[in-house]
Order: sequence, then C-alpha cells, then structure tokens
Amino acid sequence: MIDVERLAEIFANDSYGIDSVYRLVIQPKSILREFRTAKHGFLFIIRGAVRISVNGTIYELQPGSVFHAAPDMQMEARVTSESELEYYSVFYRLDKSCAENSDHECNAHFRLEPEAIPRIIELLTTLHLNAHTPGGMGKLRVKELFLSIMYQVLVGHKNRERRSSPNIDVIEEAIAYIKGNYMNLLTLEELAGLHAMTSKSFSYFFYKYTGSRPIDFVIQHRMERACELLKTGNFPISDIAVSVGYGNPLYFSRAFKKRFGVSPSAYANQLNNHNN
Repeated sequence: MIDVERLAEIFANDSYGIDSVYRLVIQPKSILREFRTAKHGFLFIIRGAVRISVNGTIYELQPGSVFHAAPDMQMEARVTSESELEYYSVFYRLDKSCAENSDHECNAHFRLEPEAIPRIIELLTTLHLNAHTPGGMGKLRVKELFLSIMYQVLVGHKNRERRSSPNIDVIEEAIAYIKGNYMNLLTLEELAGLHAMTSKSFSYFFYKYTGSRPIDFVIQHRMERACELLKTGNFPISDIAVSVGYGNPLYFSRAFKKRFGVSPSAYANQLNNHNN
C-alpha cells in the first residue's frame, strides 16, 4: 500500500528537479514494445485506457489514474481502449543520494488513484505550457505547479479510500483546502472530486459536520477575509474583490451587502468614522 503521507513529505522536503513535461496522444490498440526506463516519472491518464507491465507487474490505467516508475525498469504498454490514449508524462531527477538509495519510495513503481479531478487536468495543461520557461522564476513556476498537482493527486487518492464513510478529518481537510484556495474559482464539483465523492454526498457530509453547505462556507470565508482587508488597509474595492476570489467587483459588492447589509464602501466608511 502506498504511504501517501510519506510521499507528501518527500515532495515537500526532498531535493529534486523537473526535467521535462510531455503531452502525448496514442492511437487505439497501439503497442509499445518492451524497453528500459531512463528517468523517474509520472504518467497522468487523461482519456483512454492502457495496460502497462513493469518488471512483471501489470497495471490497468484509466482516466484519472496516475502511474509512477523509476529508472532501469523493464516496461511495455498496450492501449486497451477503442479511443485514443491521452496522457501527460512528467519526468524528474532526484538528489543523487536519494536516487542511489534502493529503499527510497521513489525508486519504485506504483499507482495512485485520485480519480479524474478537473483541477489536476487544468494544472497539467498549465505545467505543460510553462515547462520550458527560462530563468529562475520559470523554474519556480514549474515546481509550484508540480507541487500543486501532487497535492491534488495525493489528497484525492487518500480521500478516495474513505469515500464510503467520510469522517470529520475529511471535512476538516476540505475546510483547510477552502481556506487555502478561497481566492481561486471553487465549485462544488471540484471540492467533491478532490475528496473522491459525489457532489450530493460531499454536500451532505459537509453540512452534517459544519452546519453550512460547501459553497455557502466558501462565500462566508471570502466575506470574512474581505472584512479583514477593509479593516487593515485602505485598498480599492476592486483589489479586495480580486483578492477574495471575485473578478467582478459589482458581484462582490452584492455578495458583501447580502452578507452584512451594507456595501463594502459603506462598511469601510463606518470603520473610518468609528476610528475617527
């Protein structure tokens, strides 16, 4: 069984670099004859299905599957779907001491099953577009995207195993994710998919433990953050709107007024009058 927490520690703390990122589309029934792998890498299956054999172990991969292999492994693959196989491959290099340690978790082949999470596909697309950006900032962006992908994959895999009977830990992780990503577009489908649940089931359990529906909780947290920004600085309303996840300042103002009974500008004026 994959130790998800250990993998998270490795990609959070160990030294490694992203070598290359590819998007490939393979025709139905294609066969990739036996060869030896040269690098550490992940395959992210987007559509189609493939049967991969690695050192004699068979993996059946579907959309949403994530497969990992290390250097010097015997591999062959056969597209088993009637449709094309589309996948992304991300190759990376480990620190020399880790690469030479046969017991290191990344010197093994394994499969992760976060299921098909739209956010992962979105991040992979962006990673592919940015893979060859030059300079230190470009490399930093690539690593940021890769870490975001791995976070989504590992959390999705972990929560998929707990889908049938989610406990308070699952909801606490969902709350932590919302609080860390409230400034981004968040949908019920994405939040549910991240925890390998249907939208209906996720919404039910979230409400059971928090007393709020997931999107209501997102809005509430955004409004709380907006209040903090209004209290701590003289920022334009449009900047505050973007900071808390609203590209449209008018829509933000309406949501704010619905929550607090006054517009953001009126709220700021009340604060100024009180302070004076």
